[in-house]
Amino acid sequence: MASGFFAILDDIAALMDDVAVTAKIATRKTAGILGDDLAVNAEKATGFLSSRELPVLWSITKGSLINKIIIVPIALLLNFFFPIAIKYILILGGFYLAYEGVEKIIEYFFHRHAHGKVAKDVVQDDKAAEKAKIKSAVTTDFILSVEIVIIALGTVLDKSITLQILTVSVVAILATVGVYGIVALIVRMDDAGYKLVKHANNKGFFSALGNLLIKSLPVIIKILSIAGTVALILVSGGIFVHNIDFLHHFLPNLMSTIKEFAIGLVAGLLAVGVAEGVKKLISLFKK
Repeated sequence: MASGFFAILDDIAALMDDVAVTAKIATRKTAGILGDDLAVNAEKATGFLSSRELPVLWSITKGSLINKIIIVPIALLLNFFFPIAIKYILILGGFYLAYEGVEKIIEYFFHRHAHGKVAKDVVQDDKAAEKAKIKSAVTTDFILSVEIVIIALGTVLDKSITLQILTVSVVAILATVGVYGIVALIVRMDDAGYKLVKHANNKGFFSALGNLLIKSLPVIIKILSIAGTVALILVSGGIFVHNIDFLHHFLPNLMSTIKEFAIGLVAGLLAVGVAEGVKKLISLFKK
């Protein structure tokens, strides 16, 4: 009886060792997407009052966890019963990411002044803006989560179903905790800086460090905003290149980063064009 119990413990320990190894490999392979996820979500979690930053981030984190809870079992089931569907889901997600990235670029260059004028004339509903940004962040996280889960699953396709489930689940949890934990540290940099300055009575090393944190935050947010937009386009381009044979073999000598960005940009322009066309058709029918 005791020997059977210890045999079960040995099996569990061996399984956990296997999970640790496969999760490490999967996390390494998803590192690029995780970096893009960090850049995108850090940009989306900012722009609020200091008192609302953490509540907004917590709402996005909960949405991300729900995304993973939905995606992991569906990905495992689709991989078992209908693996081709995963490719088409990724491609559709790629168009969404490309649309978001290109729309930001268009907004910045062509609609920035118009939006600035509206902002002065109309007082925006903070709660409505909050909800809209949370919804956008959770939707984007869903697409990036699909990519992370699929890549993680691809590293354990030759393993047992138990190992697949555990590995993908561990990577999904690590992705959420890691990304949003770092985002939380970034968005609270200025508060930490103010506390250091106050504690040091605005003198000495800690005061200087606090002022550096305060001044660095807007720069970091600006960099992450740009990096997040580029990341959206790059990830979308990468999805197209890795899942469409023609694009995979198109211009083989071109640097992969440039190729993926260009393809993502073109896809985004097409997606924005289609979206604008649909909006115009809807407005015509309403008239």
